[in-house]
Amino acid sequence: MQHLQREIINTFFQTLEDIKTKEDFRTFCKDFFSDKELETYVKRLAIAYWLKKKRSIQNIKTNLEVGTSEIELVEKQLNTKGYKLALQKMEAEEWANKWSEVIKKMHVHTLNVIK
Repeated sequence: MQHLQREIINTFFQTLEDIKTKEDFRTFCKDFFSDKELETYVKRLAIAYWLKKKRSIQNIKTNLEVGTSEIELVEKQLNTKGYKLALQKMEAEEWANKWSEVIKKMHVHTLNVIK
């Protein structure tokens, strides 16, 4: 890889790393990617998530309106570091949201008992 190309790629990754808030990242993605590009990447992540959750290919095709070739592409990449990292982050968020709801319910229940 050429030195200049490496520098450009490093700058791009550094820029992404420096974006700190979800809102700023959302703004960047909406402005940087076309609607179709963003839809493609978002759907790939959803496909990976649903494949990991053992959803059927037909279910994924129907719900995400994607073709078999897109699902197969993601399926082939599912065990790469990047997909594993993304899925790990999604599962951590899912776990945090689940326990947040449990704790909220416990708090409300405790307040009702105290009254």
